[in-house]
Amino acid sequence: MPSFDTLIDSVPTGLWIDGQSRPAASGREFDVLNPATGEVLAQVADAGATDADAALTSAAAVADEWAATAPRIRAEILRRAFELVTQRKDDFALLMTLEMGKPLADSLGEVAYGAEFLRWFSEEAVRINGRVTTAPAGTGEIVVTKEPVGICLAITPWNFPLAMGTRKIGPALAAGCPMIVKPAEDTPLTMQLLAAVFAEAGLPAGVLSVLPTMDAAGTVAALMADPRLRKISFTGSTRVGSTLIAQSADQVLRTSMELGGNAPLLVFDDADLDAAVDGALAAKMRNGGEACTAANRILVQRPVADEFTERLTAAIADYTVGPGWEDGSRLGPIINARQRDRLAALVDDAVAGGARLRTGGAAVAGPGFFYAPTVLDDIAPDSTILREEVFGPVATVVAFDDEEQGIALANATEYGLAAYFYATRLDRIQRVSRALQAGMVGVNRGVISDPAAPFGGIKQSGLGSEGGYEGIAEYLNTKYIALPPTPLPH
Repeated sequence: MPSFDTLIDSVPTGLWIDGQSRPAASGREFDVLNPATGEVLAQVADAGATDADAALTSAAAVADEWAATAPRIRAEILRRAFELVTQRKDDFALLMTLEMGKPLADSLGEVAYGAEFLRWFSEEAVRINGRVTTAPAGTGEIVVTKEPVGICLAITPWNFPLAMGTRKIGPALAAGCPMIVKPAEDTPLTMQLLAAVFAEAGLPAGVLSVLPTMDAAGTVAALMADPRLRKISFTGSTRVGSTLIAQSADQVLRTSMELGGNAPLLVFDDADLDAAVDGALAAKMRNGGEACTAANRILVQRPVADEFTERLTAAIADYTVGPGWEDGSRLGPIINARQRDRLAALVDDAVAGGARLRTGGAAVAGPGFFYAPTVLDDIAPDSTILREEVFGPVATVVAFDDEEQGIALANATEYGLAAYFYATRLDRIQRVSRALQAGMVGVNRGVISDPAAPFGGIKQSGLGSEGGYEGIAEYLNTKYIALPPTPLPH
């Protein structure tokens, strides 16, 4: 393996509090592993309740000043952060490949996507609008203003270590809110490097803190029990999100929840099969399938099911598996041994239930935590793999007979984050777009995320939206000011 010591040595490994890296109050540290080798990349500080209090104290000391900072100044800091991340794209990409495992091409794509949230919300910072109207009865003026909600907590996942942070930090800072980030314990290094970049961009000390920890439950509970915290934004599993929503009730916190997904991708008999196969590969295999928007269930109308499955299988079987920094690698490792073993158990259960294994279906010998790209079809309707998030490079194909059945199968889940479909008939496109129960629908495209569009789900996939014009509203309170009637001039 090449030496990556220079890059790792440039990344802060302490807690980021009050504009600097420092050790945890307990002195504890934990290991961050390279999932492609199983070796230790770095040791980082392990935050606890005492550190949570320190981060809140630091944020509270600057909260009023940051809220009062001119929108243009906040915008310029975000814009400088965007430019610095873009300038250091190779460092960020390699760091994500090392700690998360995705191929460098995917990491570079995430840097571009993640940085764009900083640019987008730099532009939104100066467009926070209110309104003034005359009361219908003529009894006064109705003034509506928008104000920052206050100190926010962001809990980010391991699968997109940069973009899931910028998607939350960008709107919070644009709105005038300090932010505390609890990154995933598997991938804290990217967020720590981002904190240092924000300091270089001129962000005042205390406005952004980063608390890596192995005691997520305890550290987060300490933050959420403190009345100085006013909002939590979480991306992760529905199970954890539900717990956080319940915890948020004690302090009546504002919540944004981007939770689990079980996205369908439908291929109808009038679809362009070349485009459908390409779209399915993008929706399923992007980020190694480790995405909440990944196409978990590929539903294909029976007249084209065999041809589509054969083409998809050939394409997936051709994926080169290996460390993400190696030339030609298209599929990196699973994030850790636990997730790899969970993925293997889902596939084994489906095959034991009668599913046909078209390709793959086994872990790849180490070092590291690799799993072969896999395709299954003829899957039992009650198979666990069709009900749970797969979160890995395993494509499941299910045939359906007609449009009504396809839509019913797509909607037969408690989740509602993303859905995709391929068709060419305009009447079908209109019907299916409206009938799919999801917060986001991709029509003849397998990648739908866009910083300028709202990202969010319905049902048990979450609350609120990130990105788009809607994203900054999650960090703003609405205030109504009742003014007396304006006197007429004499």
